[in-house]
Amino acid sequence: MSQGRSVELDREEIDNLLGDGGVGVISFAEEDEPYAMPVSYGYDTDAEGLYIRLGFAPESEKRRFVDDGETASLVITDETPAGWQSVVAKGPLCEVTEMAIDPEAAKSVHKVRIPFVTIYDREASELEFELYRLEAETVTGRREA
Repeated sequence: MSQGRSVELDREEIDNLLGDGGVGVISFAEEDEPYAMPVSYGYDTDAEGLYIRLGFAPESEKRRFVDDGETASLVITDETPAGWQSVVAKGPLCEVTEMAIDPEAAKSVHKVRIPFVTIYDREASELEFELYRLEAETVTGRREA
């Protein structure tokens, strides 16, 4: 078992861990009520843009947390032969709509890979999917020393 020592990841290591997309956990809090869920994300290394696809059922509790405009935390982890590593990005989520996509964001969206993760208790056709950009105010990474 590891002794718990870790070191900070540099920008290149963060970019390598994030790749062009994958799966992570996003969390929100409203006063003393936390809310976390697995999500698919895409990452554009050049623009340092994180994109998240969310599915909403008509009665979705998730909508309340996403729409409140508060800070979200996205956590990406990986286990390698050298040990664990993780990245935490924090900031507000902004919905990306086709009409609101600027040319640079459009390039980013086309470069990323957002896997389709099926964690829902209903058919995908019953959900409303939306794309968000995490306006990361901080992005930090750590790995096992």
